[in-house]
Amino acid sequence: MATNNKRRKLIRSFVTGGLLVLLTSFILLTAPRPTLYIIGDSTVKNGDGRGGKDMWGWGSFMADRFDTTRIQVQNHAIGGRSSRTFITEGRWDRILEQLKPGDFVIMQFGHNDAGPLDDTARARGTIKGIGEDSTAIYNPIRKVNEVVHTYGWYMRKYINEAKAKGAIPIVCSPVPRNNFKNGKTERANGSYGKWAGEVAKAGDAFFIPLNDLIADQYDALGADSVKHFFPVDHTHPNKNGSTLNADLVVKGIKELKKCELKKFLK
Repeated sequence: MATNNKRRKLIRSFVTGGLLVLLTSFILLTAPRPTLYIIGDSTVKNGDGRGGKDMWGWGSFMADRFDTTRIQVQNHAIGGRSSRTFITEGRWDRILEQLKPGDFVIMQFGHNDAGPLDDTARARGTIKGIGEDSTAIYNPIRKVNEVVHTYGWYMRKYINEAKAKGAIPIVCSPVPRNNFKNGKTERANGSYGKWAGEVAKAGDAFFIPLNDLIADQYDALGADSVKHFFPVDHTHPNKNGSTLNADLVVKGIKELKKCELKKFLK
């Protein structure tokens, strides 16, 4: 009888342990994965993101660098957009509808923000700087009256609204173009690169000095080597150039203190 009781207890122990393992596995499998949302311009995603005309963006290579069994990676960047027009076209609102606590948003804008505010071709520019300046215009593309703000104002909007959803914002300074002067890459340290860093710091967001990270690499390679990354123009890198940029985004993520995103990297 004592032996039978021991057997029953042993069986119950195995069954209970097995159920706990199954339950834990079920919870892990059904728990929602966080999502990394990537937003930006054509240097982040060019065209449909599949390298048309040998032009790519670094965002097209980011999913390969993460463990996508534990985190989703969505590249919502789109060519031609500025920090302003990504919002006015409703693209940011669509992301906000899905954004949940624990998600991440990496943002890189600046290349198109220097354009005119109200021209008939794009009407995508923002006021330079990070202040609270604004101006009222008529937008000939959208055919509406619009108040245009500074680059910093729009970037603050992304940061604040992401944080309000419980998501973690990460600001990147814009990637450099293939412009060399006296043997050195021209940097954005007096404009969008500087402003991106200032806005991130003021908004308590993470910041990747991507402009400097890539420019340092370009300087080490030299102008003759870097030109092979730009077969079409001085702005849009090919696959090799965009892969390099993606590697440097990863380097930047790894160097962020207390940023949980790094634990999802491969």
